Amino acid sequence: MTDILLKDLNPDQQKAVLQTDGPIIILAGAGSGKTRVLTQKVAYLMLEKKIPPESILCITFTNKAASEMKERIAKPLTTSPWVSTFHSLCARILRVDGKYIGFTPKFTIYDTQDQLEAIKQAMGRLSISIKDFKPGSVHATISQAKNELITADEYPAFARGYFQETVAKIYSVYQTILKECDALDFDDLILQVIRLFKENDQVLKKYQHRFEYLLIDEYQDTNRAQYMLTRFLSAKYQNICVVGDFSQSIYSWRGADYRNFMRFKDDYKGTLTFSLERNYRSTQRILDGATTIVSKNKSHPVLKLWTKNPQGEEIEVYEAGSEQDEAEFIIRKIIELDIKNLHEVAVLYRTNAQSRVLEEVLLHHGVPYLLIGGIRFYERKEIKDVLSYLRLISNPKDTISYKRAEKIGKGRLTKFLEYQKTLPNFSKTPPNLPLSVEEVKDSLPDKGGLGRVWGESEGVYIKTIELLDAVLQVTGYLDLYDEKIEKDR
Repeated sequence: MTDILLKDLNPDQQKAVLQTDGPIIILAGAGSGKTRVLTQKVAYLMLEKKIPPESILCITFTNKAASEMKERIAKPLTTSPWVSTFHSLCARILRVDGKYIGFTPKFTIYDTQDQLEAIKQAMGRLSISIKDFKPGSVHATISQAKNELITADEYPAFARGYFQETVAKIYSVYQTILKECDALDFDDLILQVIRLFKENDQVLKKYQHRFEYLLIDEYQDTNRAQYMLTRFLSAKYQNICVVGDFSQSIYSWRGADYRNFMRFKDDYKGTLTFSLERNYRSTQRILDGATTIVSKNKSHPVLKLWTKNPQGEEIEVYEAGSEQDEAEFIIRKIIELDIKNLHEVAVLYRTNAQSRVLEEVLLHHGVPYLLIGGIRFYERKEIKDVLSYLRLISNPKDTISYKRAEKIGKGRLTKFLEYQKTLPNFSKTPPNLPLSVEEVKDSLPDKGGLGRVWGESEGVYIKTIELLDAVLQVTGYLDLYDEKIEKDR
């Protein structure tokens, strides 16, 4: 079986897979096959070392990455380990054991829009104008504090200057509002699990005993809170494998700290390091160009990537004098390519604001294009609207969702509240009840079936999709779009 698992891996990848015990760092360059190494390592643990899947925890940074890893692991295996993002993992822990620190299993998870609304409410209670203090800036500051494990009670001691002193007041009231609504924001999920582990040794030992092996992807993107969480979870067995690359750290603006690699070596004695430097994705010219740039950074080791792919074309660099000049250059290059299928051409940009000039120039030259992106599906108004109704069924204390439902229409809200009285008591919520955008994603059909809602007093399950259909019918929500279509005609 070992030969089968290793047959498509290069020697460096094989070494990284076969070393399973103790603290391990895998420095993996872009396109070096790190996901394959992680999945084969999991397969090796289960098939060769006979480690039960429930004893293995894989942490990724996005739901998409988690889904991809689950899919890859499922190919050689019949059962899968825990594969989760940091936030999904912590949500599951709190839904089961959050009661020990005062949280109900049915708490709501507020996304960014919900958090901003709660911050505005907090500012309103303090008579602080949103013209003087931007809610977005306040939110970012509070988020940064939570990622550094600084609570609302502790923050005043760290506040420097008038802005931070004001944020300290808002932070305190913001947390009060979250508590009133039986809600947590994303940063709270990790912060409160760490609090739970500190205050309840029995719960901590339960999870330490459960997860014998811990694997973490994109480790360069971890912040202080995430680092401390993994320290707690791995303390018993010390079988922790982290994968990443110093040079791919691009999220320092939201608290990510590549220096966690250095802290890892200090905190885990006897750490073994493996480097994956063979690239399967790019040409050698691209790799050489990238290495030349990142090698100027002396603060951390730089991987020397190489490939068996062709040398490739020379890299062309153009220094544009303005955004208009940049857009015109891009159009010239597209025209020079003289290809029939424009769908083979992609223009990438970092921020949505950059698309405007590009679109104007494309239109001016009559070049057809398709804009990919825009508002994310789960952030669309209609999705947020429907979620507000479902959240209220599970958590009547959620005033943010109540106000959103009220804005949809007071008549519709009245009909909904009457319907809500006919439903079972949803005071006890299993982990698979979708109360947040992330959890809704996990309950979709292609993720293994629709979520179910548990009505405790009646002892019955109701499929989430059936409840959703009923809410749409009772409130007449879809009529809003029928009216809009008729008006547009």
